[in-house]
Amino acid sequence: MAYKEPAPIKDKENPFESMMSRFNIAAECLGLDDDTYNVLKSPARQVIVNMPITMDDGSVRVFEGFRVVHSTILGPSKGGIRYDKGVFLDEVKALAAWMTWKCAVVDIPYGGAKGGIICDPTTMSAAELERLTRAYTLALIDTFGPDQDIPAPDMGTGPREMAWLMDEYSKTKGMTVNSVVTGKPLVLGGSLGRVEATGRGVMVSAMAAMEKLGMDPTKSTAAIQGFGNVGSWAAKLLFDKGVKILAVSDITGAYWNENGIDIDAAIEYKNAHKGRLEGFKGAELMADPGDLLTSKVDVLVPAAVEDVITIANADKIQARLIVEGANGPTSANADKIINEKGIMVVPDILANSGGVTVSYFEWVQNRLGYKWTLELVTERAERIMTDAFEKVYATSQKYNVTMRIAAYIVAIDKVAQTYKFRGGF
Repeated sequence: MAYKEPAPIKDKENPFESMMSRFNIAAECLGLDDDTYNVLKSPARQVIVNMPITMDDGSVRVFEGFRVVHSTILGPSKGGIRYDKGVFLDEVKALAAWMTWKCAVVDIPYGGAKGGIICDPTTMSAAELERLTRAYTLALIDTFGPDQDIPAPDMGTGPREMAWLMDEYSKTKGMTVNSVVTGKPLVLGGSLGRVEATGRGVMVSAMAAMEKLGMDPTKSTAAIQGFGNVGSWAAKLLFDKGVKILAVSDITGAYWNENGIDIDAAIEYKNAHKGRLEGFKGAELMADPGDLLTSKVDVLVPAAVEDVITIANADKIQARLIVEGANGPTSANADKIINEKGIMVVPDILANSGGVTVSYFEWVQNRLGYKWTLELVTERAERIMTDAFEKVYATSQKYNVTMRIAAYIVAIDKVAQTYKFRGGF
């Protein structure tokens, strides 16, 4: 029997409102004036497109797609494209805003954007997905550009889709423009270190936080929710640092081993079984996958989807440290409970910004026409992540606020100052 990860318990929160509730607290701490507040909260551009696609059986289906450019104050907007049947505009708006703060918090010259198409990529052929990707590119040809808006992979997309997007965009320009998109295959100008970048950022953030909390990684335990690209790399890199991983989960269920899971073996098994852990013998299947979040571990890494830590389970969390690998895994309503329990949270806009950092490196390399070594990419990414963590931690101490609010303060302050120097109308 296949076990399914339970649908996240929603707090009936609109994701954009959830983001804004944190934004508002940080804006108040900064004493942000009303004019700047209104500029920073409003997306610069929201595009909705409908694309008629000929399916393999000859029928025509119309797909709805979105691209929200939240801000271009710091530079061209940057953000992924997700293919998922649950995509909706307010989610894309929230994710676009999160990208603005994420880029600002790690001090890279990008604004934020996000895109999505309402579809189920698991039921579509490669040919159908290619036609859809190329149609989406053409529909947004005036939005995308290496100096305007630079897409990347997200849920349901990967290097293959980015290659199609780059190719379609390049055709309209009459030349190869590989810097229009990041997360490309290596042979098309992708960067070494990009695949593991988000997971590496999670590991670097976790190690920095553990140092502040006086935790010895070799005597600490962790649970990782989600074993896709981010979760599996975070697990692997924490495992390599000596952290004992007691639990991991994917769509087939949650797996527990009191003596620690051999993450190398788990990744090898997953790669050999269509990306799934189902049937993995190195751990026992937990009766309820949701129990992973409340299991007795030192470090919890939610690296799956948003809104999994809610008012329904926040008071049962036993970890001392939460490092958010996913976007928005903790609902705004759950923040207060987590804070009262004294749990340190390294928020998503800091913890998972390793991906956009190396995406930036990919773009820089494309512009230079020169490839960096893996060692150089890794060293620079780790330095940026560590510097960002230290800045956020110092801000949390200065304002006596949580790491989440401190990350928003750092990001909003940077964007607000830049806006004031550039000036509005």
